[in-house]
Amino acid sequence: MDDMEKWPEVEKAATEKRRELVLQGPAVDKRISSIGGLPSSIYSLTLLNYLEVSQCPSLTEIHEGIRHLTNLQSLILCRNKLASIPDVISNLKSLKVLDLSVNNLQVLPVGIAQLRELNTLNVSCNSLEVLPEGLSQCTKLSTINISKNRISGFPADLCSERLDLLSTLVASDNSIEELSGDIHRLAALKVLDLSNNKLREIPSDLSDCPKLKEINFKGNKLSDKRLEKMVNGCQTKSILDYLRGKGRGRHGEEGGDADGGRNADKKKRQQQRKKKEKVAEDEDEEEELNKMVVRVLHVSDAPTALTVTVNAEVKDVRPYLVCCVVRGMNLKPGNALKRFLMAQTKLHDDLCGKRTIATIATHDVQLLKGPLTYDVRSPTQLKIVALGRKEMTAVELVRQLHLEADELRKQKKRQNVTGLHKYLQLLQGKPLYPCLVDAEGHVISFPPITNSEKTKIRKTTAELFLEVTSATSLQTCKDIMDALIAKMAELNKFTAEHREEVGSEGEGDAPPEPTASSETSSQLIVQQVRTVDQDGNLKVVYPSKTDLSKDMGNLTVVW
Repeated sequence: MDDMEKWPEVEKAATEKRRELVLQGPAVDKRISSIGGLPSSIYSLTLLNYLEVSQCPSLTEIHEGIRHLTNLQSLILCRNKLASIPDVISNLKSLKVLDLSVNNLQVLPVGIAQLRELNTLNVSCNSLEVLPEGLSQCTKLSTINISKNRISGFPADLCSERLDLLSTLVASDNSIEELSGDIHRLAALKVLDLSNNKLREIPSDLSDCPKLKEINFKGNKLSDKRLEKMVNGCQTKSILDYLRGKGRGRHGEEGGDADGGRNADKKKRQQQRKKKEKVAEDEDEEEELNKMVVRVLHVSDAPTALTVTVNAEVKDVRPYLVCCVVRGMNLKPGNALKRFLMAQTKLHDDLCGKRTIATIATHDVQLLKGPLTYDVRSPTQLKIVALGRKEMTAVELVRQLHLEADELRKQKKRQNVTGLHKYLQLLQGKPLYPCLVDAEGHVISFPPITNSEKTKIRKTTAELFLEVTSATSLQTCKDIMDALIAKMAELNKFTAEHREEVGSEGEGDAPPEPTASSETSSQLIVQQVRTVDQDGNLKVVYPSKTDLSKDMGNLTVVW
């Protein structure tokens, strides 16, 4: 039997030129076991930027054909039984996320050091004894997780000034015997976890890390018993203060000429450290003022997560769709809802080309009945209660919109068609119209025309279901959804920072409440939504780790 016949996911990825492929679970594992690995055809999917193969214990190796997937930005190979990774992984020059956690790896390929774009490396829960030299060449690294291995020490170049973006280093549950004083060179280090290792000493130089916020040394038998007691119960600041004082005590503030040079050097370093700390504090304050945080909730962490089934017929009408759920958007105060709707209109006018490139729709999750289906219906059978209107068929709605657009053109004495005309023309001559349908058969969205009054968002909306559809490309949908979420984070931050009264829409004569102060969290939670075909095969999950990854100013995405 041909590769493609056994692996329909790979065939679809090839024919539809997809950029994401996810293979996981028992059914996939059974096929891997039958052929002794992944199908060779997978290595011809050169457009992929996200590849995940997980939870497949029959997968013990990756073929060197992986070198052809040069557009990969995320490679997720977790929870398998991989014993080795080929060194040709160095060919994946665009790779940003590499997750090899929960496998049987004893060594890592030296080629990892050639991945100059890498920002996240997770090799936890393996059998590694050493890390490859040269990781300091991966100057964009921000997170390293090597926990639950057999590592006895860090490579000499790990504590390098070149790693000036490394903010998280997790190395718990290993056999590490020494932490170099050069750790202070990691200027961006915020989180350091070395719990359950074999450390006897913690270098006082650790206190010179200007941004360090969280440390964990529990489970180490330290020679300084007072310090050991502190690490098992005290907070980071107390431990760093103790290490700082210990460093001063070791060199002494008094002494003969022999110690004079060392004391002078120490004082100089203390002055430099204080300057660094002041700069770091100022940077942190500025970060806090400007920070916009989006936390992504994985679909597996949300058992009631919405799923959208895409019927095959939409392929010839409006094939591309991405969705997600957003929580934490505060629409109650003052003009918060109005600002959000205006921002959506501006995105429609600009990025969406007055809806001719893509269309955004927003819904109140509490008014949705899942699961949802992205379907097609004939113009006479598609019925919807459009925003601000009564229920009518698509034929009636489109005819009415045409009349309204013509009247507007005449009033303004325009010769050319209006923006409304332009997106109405997208459906011209189509025997079927696209629509998003809930579990009760109600049409809640009719792109690119309108969404339903039934699921309209209001000031009281706590969770939003977002959809972006397009006839252009899947990447277009993702780019616009990225921009929408970034704008929502910006608006939410603005709302949190400006005191406005909470509107009383739908609350009778209830007195308005003051909004929370600027200390109120403006964090958004974005819950992934999967779209699947009629057989249940994954088409796309948004957001994936390659989404929300572009330069978005002060937007911080937490996975």
